[in-house]
Amino acid sequence: MQVQDSVVVITGAARGIGEAAALGLASMGAKIVLCDLNEEKLKAVCNKIIENKGMAAYKALDTTNEEEVRSAMDFAITGFGSINVVLACAGIVKDAFFVSPDKETGKVKKFMTTDQFQSVLAVNLTGVFLTLREAAIRMIDHNWKGVLIPVSSINKAGELGQLNYASSKAAIALWPKILAGEFHAKAIKNIRVAAIAPGYVETPMLTSIKPEILAGIVSGIPIGRLVQTHEIISTIRFIIENEAIHGTTLEIAGGIIAKGLAK
Repeated sequence: MQVQDSVVVITGAARGIGEAAALGLASMGAKIVLCDLNEEKLKAVCNKIIENKGMAAYKALDTTNEEEVRSAMDFAITGFGSINVVLACAGIVKDAFFVSPDKETGKVKKFMTTDQFQSVLAVNLTGVFLTLREAAIRMIDHNWKGVLIPVSSINKAGELGQLNYASSKAAIALWPKILAGEFHAKAIKNIRVAAIAPGYVETPMLTSIKPEILAGIVSGIPIGRLVQTHEIISTIRFIIENEAIHGTTLEIAGGIIAKGLAK
């Protein structure tokens, strides 16, 4: 399997890793279908690809909405004729400690709300589930060769203040093994599943934080720097083109472990 001429559906494609992957894979000859809630930014990324003589189309969607996900997959097929790669980057964070007692009274003053917990799981788990399921149905029905790539995180190992986020990413890291086993049990041979678990990646959202905070993050990374987006993209390419990569999660984190466990 090659990146060139593959039809790649990317959720969370308006920014960060999703945007970088869209631009990078398009430059390798992939046909990109960009999906995100932010239609304005999607259009900008799509136009950038087309200006660089790549092939791309975009569709705004909420990954937690079943009908919208189905529509996006059908949109990809109508536009480019197939689905070969699905990169599920859409995700959110809503950090909070489980409970936070007041320093003076010792009684609980704040806590992670039900909305903070459930909304993160809705996007990071249900949204990814729907994205992969709807793509897999169409890939199986048409016997299209391809790979599903959900995005986990190094924080799947546990991070203080991220019970919701870390739980979702730990679950995603398990999915490739489970799905590879299920596909094998059902004699589905045309689809592979391999997740990526990035560490701290040099995206605008991270590099815009206070320099002293960023320096603290970098000091804990064994390679001494942030992970570069081209390193994420090269790993995605490796997964696509190496058919032995199936049923696993690849960490791209520069050797870091979760900060919460390091304390």
